[in-house]
Amino acid sequence: MKIRHADTIEAAVLGFTGTARHLKAFAVRLPDGRVALSRHPTTALAAAVASRLVPQPGRAFTKAGDSCTPAGGDVVVEVVAGTTRHTVVTVVRLR
Repeated sequence: MKIRHADTIEAAVLGFTGTARHLKAFAVRLPDGRVALSRHPTTALAAAVASRLVPQPGRAFTKAGDSCTPAGGDVVVEVVAGTTRHTVVTVVRLR
C-alpha cells in the first residue's frame, strides 16, 4: 500500500505566474519560510484570488529559480503541501 504524506496548511500568496487575467500558478510562502509554486489552480479559484491580488512591478524568484510576478494584497490560501522531499503544493481554497 502506498501512502502519500500531505498536510493542509495556510500560506500567503506572494505572486503568480502567467498574466493577471490568466493565472497559471501561485507563488506561496509556506509556514517554514520556503517559497514554492503551486499547481495550476481551477478557473474559479484563480479568478477569486486574482481579484484580491495587486500586481507589483518587477520579477521575483523562488529558491528553485522559478520566476513570478510579485503581488501584494495580503491574500492567504489553504494549501495541501506534500511533506516528502519534493514539495508539491496544491491551492485548495481562499481564506
